[in-house]
Amino acid sequence: MQEISQPTTRDAILDTAEALFAQQGHDATSMRQITSAAGVNLASVNYHFGSKESLVQAVLKRRLAVLNRERLRLLDELEAQAEGRPLKPSQIVDAFFGTLLRLAADPAQAGSTFLPLLERTMTDPSDFIRALFAEEYADVLERYRNALFAALPDVPRAEIMWRFQFMLGATSYAIIGTDLLRSVTGWTIDEAEQPNNPELLLPRLMSFLLGGLRSPLPQVP
Repeated sequence: MQEISQPTTRDAILDTAEALFAQQGHDATSMRQITSAAGVNLASVNYHFGSKESLVQAVLKRRLAVLNRERLRLLDELEAQAEGRPLKPSQIVDAFFGTLLRLAADPAQAGSTFLPLLERTMTDPSDFIRALFAEEYADVLERYRNALFAALPDVPRAEIMWRFQFMLGATSYAIIGTDLLRSVTGWTIDEAEQPNNPELLLPRLMSFLLGGLRSPLPQVP
């Protein structure tokens, strides 16, 4: 008879903290809330993580590791298939940005908390959050940056980086959802479009990002 593995205390703390951070942000989440919801005591949290800041980092690293590992796997696969030829910009954009939305739609990757968690932390001003993102993204961004440089040889490299920055911003707002915009502008959207469905968001976002990446160069004085 196959033995069913039980989540460890560390995993239970991570899962609980992730759900609470996604729902209300890490600043608004107390250690008491985490321990109560996870059914553990504070000593257990301190034993496994040492501090709330370290717990926040562990929650983010767990998800970012999966995301960035998949991004690198896809890029390795695409480059192997290309056999030294530059990739298409659409392949690069899909592998980087599309991977995020596909993982967010995957229940096995805690899809219900994946995007809210990233949305809350990507704009977090905390120095330790920024340092964590810089560390976790360093290798991935270098690989994708070089792939874009090779794919767009006629576009100045500084312009490519500006456009990548704009794509990051557009994606950040895309994963937030439409609730804020609808409340501010009174925009009504047909619920049949399922605005919070990552699978339906992906083709719309990809079209927008590629349009921006391929747009004519600006006339800079």
